Amino acid sequence: MPARFHATPLEAVAETVREAVSIDGYTFHIDRPADPDPILDHAWADASFAADAYVPYWPTIWPAARLLAQAAMREPWDAYPQPLSVLEIGCGLGLGGIACLARGLAVTFSDVDETALAFAAANARLNGFGTGFRTIRLDFRCPPRDEKHQIVIGSDLMYEERLVHPLVGLLAATLAPGGLCLIADPGRHAAHAFRPKLLDAGYDVTMHPAHATEPGGGRVQGTLYRIRKGARDRGP
Repeated sequence: MPARFHATPLEAVAETVREAVSIDGYTFHIDRPADPDPILDHAWADASFAADAYVPYWPTIWPAARLLAQAAMREPWDAYPQPLSVLEIGCGLGLGGIACLARGLAVTFSDVDETALAFAAANARLNGFGTGFRTIRLDFRCPPRDEKHQIVIGSDLMYEERLVHPLVGLLAATLAPGGLCLIADPGRHAAHAFRPKLLDAGYDVTMHPAHATEPGGGRVQGTLYRIRKGARDRGP
C-alpha cells in the first residue's frame, strides 16, 4: 500500500502549554496542545480514522516517552563508533529525540503527522537546538528506501497489534548493520507479539524493566527493548 500522511489542522489546536520534563536532573521544555480533546473531536479526526484508522495521539507526552528520554540520557553514546545518527519513529512532540540532541547526537524526527513534526522541530529549537536535526514524514507501514541509521528509537508504538509487524519491517529498512534500536513500551498488550516477531526476523532482543518520574512525583513503569541485528561495530 502507498504511504499515507496526515496533518492535524492548526485550528483544532486551540491553546498550547509549556511543560517542563525533568530527566535525571536535566529539564526539557515541551510545548504541546493544552487539551487533546478538541483535536480528537474535530471532524478531520473522524475523517482520518474512517479513511486510514488514524488517531492523532501525538499531542500528549505519554509515559513511555519519558522512559525513552531517560534511556537516551543514560546510554553511553561516547563508547559507540562515531558519528551517530538517530531516527525517532513516531516522534510526536519530540521528547526522545530532543534527549538525544542533548547528548550530542544528530537526530531525524519522523512522524506520519506533519503537525506533530512541526511541534517536534519547534520543541528542539525551544531547548536550544537550532541545528543537528531534520524532520521527515514517515508512515512505518511503508518503510523508506533511503534512511539508514545507527540508532533507531521510539516509544509507545504498539498500541494496536496490527502495528507490530510493520514496525519489525521498518527496523529492517532503517536500522544499519550493527546498530541499536531502543523502544520504550508502557506494557501494552499488543507488544507481547513484538519480541517473538523480532526473534523470527533474526534480531537479538533484550527486555529491561524501566522506570521514570512523572509530574507530581508519580512513577512511570514499562519495558525498554534493546534490539540489534548484526555483530559488527557494536557498542556496549
